Amino acid sequence: MMGNSKRSKPDDMMGAWKDIFHYIGKYKFAFILTLLLSALSSILALLGPYFISEMTDLIQKGLSVEMDIERIRNIGFILIAIYLISGIFTFFENYMMATVSQRCAQMFRMDISRKMNRIPLRYFDQSSKGDVMSRVTNDVDTLGASMNQCIGSLVTSITTLLISFILMAILNIPLTLLSVCIAVVGFILIKVIAKRTQRYFRSQQKNLGSMNSLVEEQYTGHTVVSIYAGQRKAMERFDTINEELGNSAFRSQFLGGISSHLNGLISNVGYVLVCVTGAILYMHGETTIGTIVAFMIYVKLFTGAFSQISNAVVNMQSVAAAAERVFIFLNYEEMPIEERRIEITDVKGRVEFRDVHFGYSKEREIIHGFSAIAEPGQKISIVGATGSGKTTMINLLMRFYEVDSGDILIDGTSTKNMTREQVRDLFGMVLQETWMFEGTVRENIVFNREDVDDDELDRVCESVGLKHFISSLPEGYDTMISDVDSMSVGQRQQIAIARAMIGDPRMIILDEATSSVDPLTEKLIKDATNAMMKGKTSFVIAHRLSTIIDADKIIVMDDGRIVETGRHEELLNKNGIYKELFDSQFDVAD
Repeated sequence: MMGNSKRSKPDDMMGAWKDIFHYIGKYKFAFILTLLLSALSSILALLGPYFISEMTDLIQKGLSVEMDIERIRNIGFILIAIYLISGIFTFFENYMMATVSQRCAQMFRMDISRKMNRIPLRYFDQSSKGDVMSRVTNDVDTLGASMNQCIGSLVTSITTLLISFILMAILNIPLTLLSVCIAVVGFILIKVIAKRTQRYFRSQQKNLGSMNSLVEEQYTGHTVVSIYAGQRKAMERFDTINEELGNSAFRSQFLGGISSHLNGLISNVGYVLVCVTGAILYMHGETTIGTIVAFMIYVKLFTGAFSQISNAVVNMQSVAAAAERVFIFLNYEEMPIEERRIEITDVKGRVEFRDVHFGYSKEREIIHGFSAIAEPGQKISIVGATGSGKTTMINLLMRFYEVDSGDILIDGTSTKNMTREQVRDLFGMVLQETWMFEGTVRENIVFNREDVDDDELDRVCESVGLKHFISSLPEGYDTMISDVDSMSVGQRQQIAIARAMIGDPRMIILDEATSSVDPLTEKLIKDATNAMMKGKTSFVIAHRLSTIIDADKIIVMDDGRIVETGRHEELLNKNGIYKELFDSQFDVAD
């Protein structure tokens, strides 16, 4: 169930809850049964004071005449049965409510996880990692915990209001009217406070996401922050967000707590008023001691129900605030679901860019009419200054983004007629930034591929210069590693290159693949990648021009346009941008 909400962004608490109920329709029968058990438990508990009233009158009457012990004993058994059954219903209601709420939270997490694989990359370009993580963890946890607390409580309190009103009206009208007046005052106060509280809960969830984003940013960039003595600036940003989070959390929790304590005060005042009024009515013979005793219980339950409603409303506001953020993510426009339209067989590796135009936003185009052809087996290098559009072209080739106009063809077939998975299965790709997950060396190299034996691992690792490193590990390929282990940047890059080689892809993309290694390792990797790219179409993005002088074709880009094309010697003879780039690196090296 992926983002069934019909509204793109809930604007109020009731709207958010409509989205939630619409979303969790899978559990509607369990949910209804839970509410029914909650209502039955409350009804049974409310019958208790009614029988206590009768028992009290029998005891009072027995003080002047013979005590009806048999009737009193029967009422006692009835009360025991009522409270016992009510307790059993409450137990199962709490169990089922916890089950439903946590299953719903689990469903939210699963759908968010699926959504991450279907959402365009531009969303992550525009959002911080910390904010996304906050939606997956804090907001979903708030949904699960607060739903468990507020739904059953809300049903119980509403049932208590209705049933206790009916039973009080049967016992005594004047005392009932007094109780209702007290409750109405409490309801008005709750409504006023709750209206002010909602915006603070929204602000709290938003600031919590900003806090997570900042912490994640400062953690991953801790070295850079330390090098440039940015701790003070980082602390200033932290203090600002922390202050805003503290203020919004204080106001939301304070107002929520005020409503609860205020209802407690009203309940106690009502208790006193009922006692005084009941005594006056008893003196005039208009009520009984048993009725007064029952009302003393009912008025606490009746006004206490408003206190429960207050707490439930506070929790509902917290859920609504979290739901807004979760649904905004779940309702973000997805990449269209694709069906396998053609079979990809015997790919030669001819790639054609045909008048490609693209911009990350509609307002600003950054690739302007890119046209180029890579023949099978050719090594194509794309060079240019930072921001010239080199990596963007590779992202378009891999269909991480869709072209605005023009086309990209592989062996004459448009990539638009292939699924994204089909396109990406044709390539092995090594990015400038290495990525590894916690697991064994084998799992990091093999990753999502099956039937890879140690012989193939040995061949690939030896070709990229990893064999010695692997042999030095205590458990070889089965040694557990993580991105924070004592591995050099170059070793991580070698593992990333081995990962790209292991599947024997038909085309290769290297995006600054040797930017983080030493000259000796670079030579080893270059020899390995040259062997890997032999007979295969390859695209190499490199700032270090010494690594691509043997390319069959060098494409020089500037401001999203192709400005020069040719081999290394040809471009040097043109005395253009390529020669300027090459000479600048030679001067630096000199």
